[in-house]
Amino acid sequence: MSELKSKKPANTAFKQQRLKAWQPLLTPKTVLPALFAMGIVFAPLGGFFFSESESVNEVVIDYTQCISQTATLVQLDENQYDYRFASANTTGIYVPSYGLTQATTYLTGQALPPGEVVNRCTIQFSIPMELHGPIYLYYQLTNFYQNHRKYVKSLSYNQLNGETLTTSEAEASCNPIGTVDGKIYYPCGLIANSMFNDTFTNLTLIRPGGGTDDITYIMSEKGIAWHTDVTRYKKTSTPVSELAVPPNWRKRYPDGYTDENLFDPSQDEHFLVWMRTSWYPTFRKLYSKYEGDPLQPGTYQIQVDMNYDIAAYGGTKSIVLSGTSFLGDRNPFIGLAYIVMGCVCALLGLIFLGWHFFRPR
Repeated sequence: MSELKSKKPANTAFKQQRLKAWQPLLTPKTVLPALFAMGIVFAPLGGFFFSESESVNEVVIDYTQCISQTATLVQLDENQYDYRFASANTTGIYVPSYGLTQATTYLTGQALPPGEVVNRCTIQFSIPMELHGPIYLYYQLTNFYQNHRKYVKSLSYNQLNGETLTTSEAEASCNPIGTVDGKIYYPCGLIANSMFNDTFTNLTLIRPGGGTDDITYIMSEKGIAWHTDVTRYKKTSTPVSELAVPPNWRKRYPDGYTDENLFDPSQDEHFLVWMRTSWYPTFRKLYSKYEGDPLQPGTYQIQVDMNYDIAAYGGTKSIVLSGTSFLGDRNPFIGLAYIVMGCVCALLGLIFLGWHFFRPR
C-alpha cells in the first residue's frame, strides 16, 4: 500500500506565514498628526491648483443654431456662449454674434459639385485683453456617446495599420459599416464614418485700433495628434478597386478613391484625434493651435463650414478657444478635489482630537 502524500505545507517562512511584517498601531499620537498634516498640505495645494485653473482664459460659443440664420449677424442668447477671462478688466466684452452665408467652394479650397453649396457660419466675438500663446482651438460636442460598446468596437486596427482585409474580416470588425457591393469601406466602422468634418478658418482680428486692415493669426493643424498614432497608422495596401468611400465621406471624395487621392490616416491628424474616443457624452477635441505673438484685444472673426449634422444625435456643437496652464486647460476638478480632501482630513482630525480629549484611551 503506497504512502499517502502529506498535505502539510513545507516548513518555510513564506508557507508558514512567518515573514517579517510591519503592523502599525493606530494610536492618537500617530493618527492625529497624520490627519492634520494632510489637511495642512492638501487644502493649500488645492487652492493653488484651483487658482491656476481659473487663470486660464476661455471662450465657448455654441454655433449649432447658426444653420437657421441669415447673412445678417445676430447676437447669441446668454446660454449659447461663455466668456471666462482671468483679468478683472472685461469692459471690452461684447455679446458674440453669428450669421450664415452659402459658398460654392469649401474653406479647404475644394470645389463643390455643380449646383451644390456649403453653409458657412461667420462668428464674431471679443477678447478684452492680450492673450499669450499657446492658444488652442477645440470643437465641443454634446450628447454624442462615443463610449457606446457597439460604437467603440466598430473599427479595424489592422486596416488602419496598413494591412489588407478580407470582406469577412471587415464585416466582423466594422459592422455595420464594413462592406458594400463586395467592396470594403476605407476606413471602415462607425467611428470613422461619424468623423467630425466642420472646417474652421484662422482667427482674424477685425480692424484693430480703428484701422482698415485686419490681422490674421495663423492656426496650425499639425502636432495636434499623439505622436504614437501618427507613426502607427499607415495607408492601406488594399487595391483601390476593392475599396469604397464611407457613406459620410462622399462629399470629401465625390468621385471615389484613386491612386492619387487614397486616404492616408497618418497624414490626417484630425482623423487621428477623432479616433481617440471619449469616455463621456460631452467632450472636446483639439482642432488647431496658435503659438505666435500674443493675441491683441479686439473683435475676432472665425468662419465655419457647417458639414456636420449634430442634430441627428440630438446634441450641440461649439467652438472653444482656450489657453493653458501647467495643469492643462481650464478644469477646476483637481483643485476642488484637493481642497475637499484637505478639509475632510482636518475635520476628522478635530473630531478625533475632541473624542480623545473627552474620552482618552
